[in-house]
Amino acid sequence: MTTPVVLLRGSLRRGGGADLGAWPVVAGLVLIAVVFGSLNDRFLSAENLTNLAMQMAATGTIALGIIMVVLLGEIDLSAGSVSGLAAVIMTILYVNRGWDPLPAIGVALAGAALIGLLHGWMFTRLGMPSFVVTLAGLIGWQGLMLYLLGSGGTINLPFDGFLAKLSDTWLPAWASWLIAALIVVAWAVGGLVNHRLRRAAGLPVTSLAGAVLRVGGLALALAAVVSVLSADRGVPLLLVIFGALVVVLDLVLRHTVFGRHMYAVGGNAEAARRAGISVNRIRLIAFAAASTLAACGGILAASRLAAVNQSSGSSDTLLMAIAAAVIGGASLFGGRGRPYAALLGILVIQSITNGMLLLNVDSSVRYMVTAAVLAVAVALDSLARRGQPR
Repeated sequence: MTTPVVLLRGSLRRGGGADLGAWPVVAGLVLIAVVFGSLNDRFLSAENLTNLAMQMAATGTIALGIIMVVLLGEIDLSAGSVSGLAAVIMTILYVNRGWDPLPAIGVALAGAALIGLLHGWMFTRLGMPSFVVTLAGLIGWQGLMLYLLGSGGTINLPFDGFLAKLSDTWLPAWASWLIAALIVVAWAVGGLVNHRLRRAAGLPVTSLAGAVLRVGGLALALAAVVSVLSADRGVPLLLVIFGALVVVLDLVLRHTVFGRHMYAVGGNAEAARRAGISVNRIRLIAFAAASTLAACGGILAASRLAAVNQSSGSSDTLLMAIAAAVIGGASLFGGRGRPYAALLGILVIQSITNGMLLLNVDSSVRYMVTAAVLAVAVALDSLARRGQPR
């Protein structure tokens, strides 16, 4: 008879990512660059790629929150509305009430965390499906946002203020290269530690050649990014903030007990429960983290637009965030995915959108192409799961 510990170990193996990982997405990005670069010479210009880096930060941060609940095999449809509501709360406190920006941001993030805890409580204690809970949140929190905005509908941020300058700050070249070097070193050290821990636990490990290839690939990618962006205005601070959130969340999920419990619950909740993991606590934290990250994305979006309005967090924000998480490699079935999925996925979506805008492609075609890419990503995930033993 299969014991809970054996099932739990299997879910941890799936969380470790014994699949192809990010390589299919990287190959897709190369293909996108070749196609659009050949059709429009502006696509690979430093100016356009800098704009692309700016565009992906806010939605990519929301996608990070989506990954937290997707890892559990659940979904959060309220992320877009929560991002807009948090941005409006922050702006009202900062502009209308005269608060300092940091306390205003803190209150907005705390409010988003409470919203996530409410969603998690309704899901875990009342037994409501996460789809229904967060669908109600999508409608309700958007309504609260519109109520707070009032009849004006728009609140502008001071152009010379702290929040507006977040999106108008560019790192000097030396700082960009230093950050890139630190990331590569940290990646290499983290990979070595993870290799030793997995071998000690009897889990599958990658070969030394594969690890060196990954570190070298990361170094080349970061060098290319810094070189291209520095040729224009420099590396935007918004991209650095988004990248820092990706790195921190990845370290938490891969190198902490909480992170391993996340993968275990997503891989097999019943086995995790029998192994002594507090499944409800993990789910509550995941929903709270998802809403908090959505609020971070909303604040970054408000900084870039220097305003909040009735469309904040609406339109296709939620759909693009979910699509980014799935296209990047997070499984909708739970138990597999990493925060880097948000970075890669939003880069794919924004690259396709940006390339088609440069070609003056109609919005209807852009939506259909994005839908096709998302459908292919989910189909590949479904086919990959067929070959996995239960």
